[in-house]
Amino acid sequence: MASIFTKIIKGEIPSYKIAENEHFFAFLDIFPIREGHVLVVPKQETDKFFDVSDELLSEWLIFAKPIAKAIETAFDCDRCGISVIGLDVPHAHMHLVPVSSSNDLNFTKSKLKLTEQQFETVRQKILQHL
Repeated sequence: MASIFTKIIKGEIPSYKIAENEHFFAFLDIFPIREGHVLVVPKQETDKFFDVSDELLSEWLIFAKPIAKAIETAFDCDRCGISVIGLDVPHAHMHLVPVSSSNDLNFTKSKLKLTEQQFETVRQKILQHL
């Protein structure tokens, strides 16, 4: 059975797409811990991050780098943090989050509730810097 991320990649579930190439898909997390929280996933469905091939793993970071730079520019933060937890969805994924403290990557705190318009505004802020 396809993961929710595979359904998003295939367009079966709508998303706020940030970037895509033949191997990866990046989109806004709909349960963000901060505005600008982006998920980056491989199109090849693999459960665990370190089960991804070495080649794909290195390409993943290269794909994510300009997105991270765009997040750093678009939001008031010290840097773009990266987190790989992978417990909620059995499809390897990377979180890119604007951070100014380690607590900004605390996934146990309450998630933001944004409107469609707020998500689109966040998306456009990132896209303007890609």
